[in-house]
Order: sequence, then structure tokens, then C-alpha cells
Amino acid sequence: MSVYTPLDHHDISNILNEYPLGVLNTFSGISGGIENSNFFINTDTGRYVLTIFERMSVDELPYFMGLMQHLAKQGFPSPAVQKRLTGELLFVFVDAQGDIHHGCIVTCLPGQVLDALNIRQLHDAGMALARLHRAGSDFSQCRASPNDLPWLRNQVDDLRTGVQQHYGDAVWQNLSNESSKQLSLPQRNLPTGVIHGDYFRDNMLFTGDKISGVIDFYYAHDAPYALDIAIAMNALSVDTQAFDITRPAALLAGYNDIRPMHDDEWAALPDLLCLSALRFWVSRLYDAIHPREGGLTTTLDPKEYHAKLMFHQQYANLTQELRALIQKKGE
Repeated sequence: MSVYTPLDHHDISNILNEYPLGVLNTFSGISGGIENSNFFINTDTGRYVLTIFERMSVDELPYFMGLMQHLAKQGFPSPAVQKRLTGELLFVFVDAQGDIHHGCIVTCLPGQVLDALNIRQLHDAGMALARLHRAGSDFSQCRASPNDLPWLRNQVDDLRTGVQQHYGDAVWQNLSNESSKQLSLPQRNLPTGVIHGDYFRDNMLFTGDKISGVIDFYYAHDAPYALDIAIAMNALSVDTQAFDITRPAALLAGYNDIRPMHDDEWAALPDLLCLSALRFWVSRLYDAIHPREGGLTTTLDPKEYHAKLMFHQQYANLTQELRALIQKKGE
């Protein structure tokens, strides 16, 4: 949610002329992420979020627009994409250099991003993730993973020199070994459907202890639900400095209250926790070694996810302990 393509009042007003959303009053750029340019905009009809897509091709965008519309119709607290006067969901913006950008405007959901989640909020986050998986189960469009195993292989190969120079040979060896392990694992036949793919704290809004909105679906794709669970566990409940098993237990208990996990999903979770940590570590390494320019850009620390990967490498029994803890509380 950084700003790479700056917009001024005149630019946004011209975009709004294509929408039945009233006149622009105020706007502000949103910082905090790495993918798109985002702005809060306030008009005389309400508060919205305007997004300029920076990395995705225009051919990819209808999937995300359709997914958010589908989830919102299912009653899931997803942003609703606003239609232009022509009925289209995307707008075109041409900047001062003549470059063409595509974007959308969505509703601004209630609630706030929290600095940390308590146990009750983690439980509700797990429930919301399960509801997302159920709501998206009959979405008709499909999208392959943008961070699949071939992507992982190519990224790791490209990062070798930079990682050795900036982080040392020992870090490179750990990166190389874990990627080789993940690439050699047999493919599992797990329950699969639409996953969020980026279920982080800054992509959820809370009112009290309840989730009032889930945002930023631009990593969504078709993959095993258990991978999304692993991503959420790492992002929300694994603190390598002060680990508390009750936190991932609360998240998983909430998820299983809505959609009980299959035995094969539990069995796959240890490897998926390592895979999800590896993917985000690799992505952050790439952005740290090859930083992008932008007015409000944020580069996330790769060391956080390296630490989470090593945590899972050393704590092989975590999933078994979590399942036993959840089952005991349910008795």
C-alpha cells in the first residue's frame, strides 16, 4: 500500500468524474505496503479507497474485481468495487509522462488496523479466514499461484550473489537448503480453492474484538486452504522472540469452529509453515536487495521471516501440540 504513482486533487477529481460518487473533498496517500499505490478519498457521498495497480497486468485485474464482488455478495466483509458510469469496474489514468495506469475504487470498510491481536481477536481472525474459504468455494474464476515452486526456484537462483554479499554464506546456505527441500517434496492432494494469500494484520479491520473487514485481495489465487492457514499463522501468531502457543491455538480453534481441517491438512501443515515462511522471506529479500522507488514506499525486513523459518525448522512438533491443545479444549 505504498505510493509509487502520485496523484493530486485534479487527477483524482478527473477520475471521479467517471463515477457516481460525488465531488472530491479530501484525499491522502496510504503507506505501509509494497504492491500498489493507494489513497483514501473522501467525497460528499462517503469514504473510499482508490488503487493504482503497479505490478499486475491489466489481464489479471478482472479476477480480483470479480472475487471482491463475489465475496461481498456472499456477505463476507470484503470491499465492494464501485462501477463507473459506463458500468466498468476499472479506470484508466494517464500520467504526465504519458504512461498508462489502471485502477479501481472500492468502499472503505469500517474498523481499524490493530498493532497487535489479542486472543479473542486471533480466534475471530481464524473464523473469518474459514468464512472466506467457504464464501469463495463457488467462485467461478481461477488464478494460478504467482509464487509457485518454479517462481521460488528462479527467485532463489537470482538472489544467490546478493544474499551472500549482504547476509553471508550461512544465510545463503539455509535459503538454498530449504528451497531444495520444498522443491523435492511430493505434491499433496489437499482441499483447494480461493485463498487470500496475504492474511496479515494490516489487511484486516477490527471493531472491538470482531473483524469488520478484510482487504487487499491482490495476492488471492487458487491453492490449498492449508497454505492460507500457514500464512495466517506465521503472520499473526508466531512471535519468535516470545512464542506463546495459545496464540496460534486460538487462531486455529477459530478456523476449525467454522471449517474443521482434514487429517491430511494437519499432516501437511508443518511443511506448509516452512514453505510460507520461505516464500515471504524470499520476496522480502528480493525487495531489500532490489529496492523500488516510490513516494511512500515501505521495505519490509527479511530477517523476520528468516527467523520464522528457522523457528519451524527447529520446532517440528508444533502442529501436533496445537492439535492436541485444541482437541483438549473442545472436550
